[in-house]
Amino acid sequence: MKNSKFKNKGFTIIELVISIFVLSIGVIGTFSAFSLVFILTSNTADQLTATYLAQEGMEIVRNIRDNNWLKIDTCPDPDPDACSYKWTAGLDICAADKGCQADYSSTSMFGGSGDYLYLNDKGFYAYNPANPDSKETKFKRKIIIKCENDDCENAHFFEVITQVSWKQKASIINAGVADGECTASNCVITEETLYNWY
Repeated sequence: MKNSKFKNKGFTIIELVISIFVLSIGVIGTFSAFSLVFILTSNTADQLTATYLAQEGMEIVRNIRDNNWLKIDTCPDPDPDACSYKWTAGLDICAADKGCQADYSSTSMFGGSGDYLYLNDKGFYAYNPANPDSKETKFKRKIIIKCENDDCENAHFFEVITQVSWKQKASIINAGVADGECTASNCVITEETLYNWY
């Protein structure tokens, strides 16, 4: 009779525990990476939308200024100072540091900066939605105008600052922010100087 040695071809308990531990670390790491990518993608989408809303705020101010020039240009009196229109008409309300609001349908600015923008059924952001299907968004826009020597009526230029902030929940990347608070992770600020070259 031959002596046969018992050969164990299976896993021992220790090997099995180590294998499960290594696999668990890999799976947990993969899920953590996916959740991090999801959070970063969400933050990037919010930041991109806020950037477009800030640019739109700047365009609204530029549009109001240009419309004021058209009103001055069509004034029947040859002296532009005789007309009641100034190139800063409708914009001087934003001179306070608290800022003001305007949307794409505005012909002048209106006070306040604490309202959320609504997204209407045509894809436009507005403050007072006429359509009941409009949905409140997480974005707020504040427009501040700083006039030369704090005198908007006689200014030759003014600085426009648009600030768009959004609600942000706490995540593994950043802490949540208070409603309306502007931090580096939930705020986009644009600045531009507009001149009275008319």
